[in-house]
Amino acid sequence: MTAEGFLEGRRLQMARGVLLQCIMGGYPPSRFYGSDDGDLAMVADPKQIHRLPWSQQPRALAICDADELTGESSRLSTRGQLKTVIARYAALGLAPVVATELEFFVFAPNPDPTQPFLPPVGLDGRREDGHSAFSISSNNGLRPFFSEVYECMAALGLPRDTFMHEMGVSQFEINLLHGDPLLLADQTFLFKHLLKEVALKHGLTVVCMAKPLAHTPCSSMHIHQSVVELDSGRNVFSDAAGEPTAAFRHFIGGQQAGMADFTALFAPNVNSYQRLCHPFASPNNACWSHDNRSAGLRIPASSPAARRVENRLPGADANPYLAIAASLAAGLHGIENRLEPSAAIQGEFEVPDNLSLPCTLHAALERLKRSHLAKELFGAEFIEGYIASKTLELTSFFDEITPWERRVLAAQA
Repeated sequence: MTAEGFLEGRRLQMARGVLLQCIMGGYPPSRFYGSDDGDLAMVADPKQIHRLPWSQQPRALAICDADELTGESSRLSTRGQLKTVIARYAALGLAPVVATELEFFVFAPNPDPTQPFLPPVGLDGRREDGHSAFSISSNNGLRPFFSEVYECMAALGLPRDTFMHEMGVSQFEINLLHGDPLLLADQTFLFKHLLKEVALKHGLTVVCMAKPLAHTPCSSMHIHQSVVELDSGRNVFSDAAGEPTAAFRHFIGGQQAGMADFTALFAPNVNSYQRLCHPFASPNNACWSHDNRSAGLRIPASSPAARRVENRLPGADANPYLAIAASLAAGLHGIENRLEPSAAIQGEFEVPDNLSLPCTLHAALERLKRSHLAKELFGAEFIEGYIASKTLELTSFFDEITPWERRVLAAQA
């Protein structure tokens, strides 16, 4: 839209079906979004209108809500779903607080998708080989790229906590500061968009796939969650003596009750399960533990005021609005229904059958299809439309034969 049209308040409308467009560009049958495929109104959030600092030509980006023309939020909107979950907490005098940790890879350009990703050539003329985990060296030659990333984050009002080189080859992580869930989802979305745009300026490729490289650690989007009283700001997970509360237990119980049903919301792509089937610090279970990275739900070491639950299931490829909404909705379900968690686990452990999670997209979608809880919390329209869109993507994947199949199976009798 032109700046003039936007400033005049001209309404931007979009077909409902666009909210269910799959990643290849197609759409599920129109019955999932209304046979008329009528319009939605794109309503800009006045707090999320940003001049894009990396663009030479003046441009701005506005994060919008997708609303029905009657005024209510579209049930197909993931941002709208998150706002609904936050409102349910507020009705109880509570406010969730979240923070996201996003991991990503920085690669050289990859014009041929049949070839593996490669790290950029470093200042010494070599490509990183994976020995730089947690290093502060600038040998990878990415200092100019990250300098502009920091400048653009500041221009967009994205406060950052820590940046680090992660365990993978040319893999990095940012921790965003904790706060309101809708704000953090917006910031996570903006940061991913910023990364890719700035990378293109520097002749680089940023990849937020869950597992872009074989034999290499994966990329997650861990979600840290706590709940405070709206009036006092007190963390309801800790009592006056600093001990865990019943609300803390029930929140964990709700997370456990929803994780298997919601796996397809946290791990939305075929590639997501490459990460979960190689579970080094990427646990595909609904166990919980005090400071054990093998558990899907980890309680980080912290003061009582900062007591929180870390959901380690979502990958970097997850939709931040939907992943945060699903995680918080599960926790609230536990609080409202006083669900008790399993016993905490520590050290090496075997995952009980009732706490294991789907390990393929097909299995996750089948579990979501059978979930009464998902339809209760998000509505049948959203869940059925989401499944229809993701089924198109899964079918598209199975329409191709992978190099592994040609390499290994072609010679079989």
